[in-house]
Amino acid sequence: MPVNYLLIGTRIKEIRAQQGISAEELAELANLSSVYISYIENARRKPSLASLVKICNALGITLDELLYGNLLYNPAEYQTDIDLLMADCTKNEKRFIYLILSAVKNILRSNDWSLIEKALLKDNNLKDL
Repeated sequence: MPVNYLLIGTRIKEIRAQQGISAEELAELANLSSVYISYIENARRKPSLASLVKICNALGITLDELLYGNLLYNPAEYQTDIDLLMADCTKNEKRFIYLILSAVKNILRSNDWSLIEKALLKDNNLKDL
């Protein structure tokens, strides 16, 4: 499986935006040029491992968090997205979201989601699931 550099760039951009850091600020923190950061975020350049480590250190994330989605098997898929989504939630909001997710999971499983998924994919409504 090839490395998805667009996914890596998108993750950098999302995490940077979530933290309120501009591309220029990230470049300064990572000791890289802002043009290079832009190229990485838009998948116009393939970053070196050293550059990715600098970016991760500047953003305060692990390389695993940045590269997730590029693995064939990833038991923590979507965990970083969920963590980012809930980062600014109150305890009550987190509990409410948890209850909603639990209910949706139970509904999907009790209604044989695999059949629903196949039907929707056939209709091209869920291309990116």
